[in-house]
Amino acid sequence: MTLKNELHRFTFDHHNVRGELVQLSDTYQQLIAGHDYPPAVAALLGELLVVTSMLTATLKFKGHINVQLQGSGALNFATVNGSHDLSLRGVARTTGNVEESSLQAMLGDDALLIITLTPEQGERYQGMVKIEDNQLATAVERYFAQSEQLPTRIWTYIDPEHNTCAGMLLQVLPGTQVDDHGYEHTVTLADTLTTEEANQLPAVEILRRLYHEDDVVLYPPQHVSFRCGCSRERTATALRSIARDELREIIVQDGKLTLTCDYCLTEYHYDTIDVEALDGHDAPAQSQ
Repeated sequence: MTLKNELHRFTFDHHNVRGELVQLSDTYQQLIAGHDYPPAVAALLGELLVVTSMLTATLKFKGHINVQLQGSGALNFATVNGSHDLSLRGVARTTGNVEESSLQAMLGDDALLIITLTPEQGERYQGMVKIEDNQLATAVERYFAQSEQLPTRIWTYIDPEHNTCAGMLLQVLPGTQVDDHGYEHTVTLADTLTTEEANQLPAVEILRRLYHEDDVVLYPPQHVSFRCGCSRERTATALRSIARDELREIIVQDGKLTLTCDYCLTEYHYDTIDVEALDGHDAPAQSQ
């Protein structure tokens, strides 16, 4: 199967509607690799990945967006974070066996969707929506209705056999008069797209099949990538917040100190020499 890691924006000449179509293969595979997630959790992370990539593409600023699910169920936390350049990372955490595949069964009755926008310049914004109908897509649609008053529809398509995922977003253009007929027309046609088509057909072919009677303007694709952002320098910064004597004790007991990235599972190893070389490391202990 051809690798697809692109997001396509499109608009319509005669409807006040904008759209996005994203198709992800190895970006998704890198996100779940090595974590041994239960199938339902891996599928949910695929949904979060496509949703976050589409929301990231709507950002009007340089910065980050975080789409997070939390609850008190066997799956108590799942998140994907994206930056304005469409580089993403994500992780899920479980506290027990995930035996159900429905969203509320995994997260519990108190399941929440939390979307956080963090611009490089300006104020941070956070919106929260309760999960009420076992659908991530409809929760995100309610988020748009509450926060921006924009009619929005979202579809997610997960192919567990090939570990690929896809998504589609349709939204009334901000600042334009709502064209109910045009919006409903584009939504009705999008409802006919299947998971197989969304994951396997080229984006151009998908839009041609759906909207062959409409004038669609397709913009150049944007590359979507998995990028963790962890580094030895960042782990060293984290270690500087811990008293050096505590780190020495760990090395004496275990022979070395190992930090593992939650997102990409990269391991960073420190021995006694490395710990002693952490400049300014005694400051936390002195301040206590």
